[in-house]
Amino acid sequence: MKILVATEKPFARKAVEGIREIVAEAGYELAMLEKYTDKAQLLEAVADADGLIIRSDKVTPEVVDAAKNLKIVVRAGAGYDNVDLAACTARGIVVMNTPGQNSNAVAELAIGLMIFMARNKYTPGTGSELKGKRLGIHAYGNVGRLVGACGKALGMVVSAYDPFITDAAYFEAEGVRKVDSVEELYASSDYVSIHIPATPQTKGSIGYELLNRMPQGATVINTARKEVIDEAGLMKLLEEREDMKYATDIAADSQAELNEKFGKRVFGTPKKMGAETAEANINAGLAAARQAVGYLRDGVTKFQVNK
Repeated sequence: MKILVATEKPFARKAVEGIREIVAEAGYELAMLEKYTDKAQLLEAVADADGLIIRSDKVTPEVVDAAKNLKIVVRAGAGYDNVDLAACTARGIVVMNTPGQNSNAVAELAIGLMIFMARNKYTPGTGSELKGKRLGIHAYGNVGRLVGACGKALGMVVSAYDPFITDAAYFEAEGVRKVDSVEELYASSDYVSIHIPATPQTKGSIGYELLNRMPQGATVINTARKEVIDEAGLMKLLEEREDMKYATDIAADSQAELNEKFGKRVFGTPKKMGAETAEANINAGLAAARQAVGYLRDGVTKFQVNK
């Protein structure tokens, strides 16, 4: 069996060393394709691979077609919208993510962005504190729960909305108030931290009408995906409400215009940085290797996302 690690942006050396050990221990061959600059390189490398480990690299129908032996793709990270699930499923290829491995890194970034925006991006002038403010968590999964815990530690009053978690006791056990609608969450939060995936149902779902429900002086923090934001609606809101702020972990398509129009009321990281810590990089890489080996050797499908 051959496992290919294909990463335009490579794993940390420590992660690569750990991946090598995991694959070698299983008796499999490891191939590395790092810092590649052309899709043709990926198409050639994946041709005889049984397993594929990626980061933000795109697995398109063309890649799937080139990978005649491919049995599993593991995306090292929580999101997997860079993998064409339909193409993989049609070929019987299992697709997995590595949920939870990057969660702490993303949660810390979300809190950091809140502080950054509350202090006017560290420019001269009077800012505000997070203590006592109302924090709304939009999706209460691995990252959302950690953001909520950090918010509580800072003295924030935390609420959460997640349509897939209906038991109020689940939230109450962690001192978090469960709200019953996304509209209520935004209307009752000084800060909203977004953690929903980019799906056909969620893309563009956060727009003018929802954001305009937020109270005066509110801030939206997006460490999920830029696609969940209706940028035209966001632009309209920021034009009409000088009290609102928006920070995103990956620049919006219209980020240059947002920066020019709204200055220190907006911020976008130049590249997605949620998982950009040494710890998250290593954790996700090792988890991906274990999952690839676990499926090829033992048929374990615990984290399969295309069932």
